[in-house]
Amino acid sequence: MQVADLVLPVFAIIVTGWLAGQLRYLSRSLADGLVHFAYNIAMPALLFVTVAREPARNLLEWRFLLAFGGGSFLCFALVFLAVRIGRARDLASSTIHGMTAAMTNTGFVALPILHAIYGQPAVLPAAIATVFVAGAMFPAAVVLLESAGGGLDAGTIRPAQLARQILLNPMVLSTLAGLAWAILGLPIPAPVAAYLDILAAALTPCALFAIGLGLSLQGIRANLTTSIVLAAVKLVFMPLVVLGLCMASGLGALYTIAAVVCAAVPTAKTVYILAGEYEVQESLVAATVSITTLLSVATLLGWLYALSWLVGPV
Repeated sequence: MQVADLVLPVFAIIVTGWLAGQLRYLSRSLADGLVHFAYNIAMPALLFVTVAREPARNLLEWRFLLAFGGGSFLCFALVFLAVRIGRARDLASSTIHGMTAAMTNTGFVALPILHAIYGQPAVLPAAIATVFVAGAMFPAAVVLLESAGGGLDAGTIRPAQLARQILLNPMVLSTLAGLAWAILGLPIPAPVAAYLDILAAALTPCALFAIGLGLSLQGIRANLTTSIVLAAVKLVFMPLVVLGLCMASGLGALYTIAAVVCAAVPTAKTVYILAGEYEVQESLVAATVSITTLLSVATLLGWLYALSWLVGPV
């Protein structure tokens, strides 16, 4: 089947959500409820059943983590240094610029897209990437922002609170629970598995529709130039770096595709939450999230075509 046949229906759901909001067929405020359901119920169900059913020996692919994680931190460091040194911005602003270019929406965009196109096997690498973003990128951003004196208790890093926030994240918690289940080698009872599968099946349409419904174009014009540069790093340069690391490490076809897709999806809305919490570059982040969401329709399709040629069939 052609790449477009697989990808275009996925983006059609996003466009349908946007049209529903734009034409006021549905209230944009409904997007928040859909997001909460997908994030707290459907996604944890999918992550748990996927990881729990996988043999424990298959759960940690270090080459995938090296490629995706290494590419993420490398892009963050390059943008951070360019803004910090080249534009003489403060630590907080440089951190937000770097995370806007490198913190990717693995859980809410990459995971449902990979699940829709490649099925259950593609969920596992997406889960690993999601845990990396939640367990490594997010804490790094918080540490830097707190060090800049932007928090309520300026300059004070709260490791216990940070660790609790990470461990209680639904994506991390469900992945760790699935990992424990897989290590124990226990089967999932059939009624429980059926129940979780029904919830998991709701993730893709719910998450993608919510992205479109909640898409806002306000504030883009005021931050257009910087947002386009950050979007180019996020959607083109970062996937290219990750692809290079995948090929250098000899990563398999499916995991290479998953790593590049995880790198090529829009900027995570988590960055906007951080920007609002620390009152740093909120309008820039909001504009970049919107621009990367819009442009990723074309760039991700291009990456999938390129991967089908470079990597071959899965």
